[in-house]
Amino acid sequence: MEPKASCPTTAPLVERKFHVLVGVTGSVAALKSPLLVSKLLDIPGMWKSRSDPVLHIDLRRWADLLLVAPLDANTLGKVASGICDNLLTCVIRAWDRSKPLLFCPAMNTAMWEHPITAQQVDQLKAFGYVEIPCVAKKLVCGDEGLGAMAEVGTIVDKVKEVLFQHSGFQQS
Repeated sequence: MEPKASCPTTAPLVERKFHVLVGVTGSVAALKSPLLVSKLLDIPGMWKSRSDPVLHIDLRRWADLLLVAPLDANTLGKVASGICDNLLTCVIRAWDRSKPLLFCPAMNTAMWEHPITAQQVDQLKAFGYVEIPCVAKKLVCGDEGLGAMAEVGTIVDKVKEVLFQHSGFQQS
């Protein structure tokens, strides 16, 4: 069901469909993916169906925004190095950099604290990608510290902010 415009300022948003491509990597935080996608679908104007075949170039053309949540250490290293050996890394490598790409690092604290991680995150930022920083908490493995993916609400709020800034529409 499509949202109805309640006032003239929301009318353009109803007419405009947003396409958000969510990339999920092998982090334990991927368990939050169904909730994240469910909450993203609550954003007014969000596209909700697909019928065409999907290839990495079709995906990059289709999406208004790419969200990689969670971005694990392995995929972070691949993207920072330009490696594209799976669908997600191919989409990222082919990404139209005039469109926003947001990434949510998620990994063990020891991995997060390794010096190469900061270099790789900085490389992604140098590409123009936007980091949604990880948070500190007790991880599934029992370690405590930075490395957990940002909370779903934080991610959704940032997606909304970037979508509306990029599209020129106002949030209601």
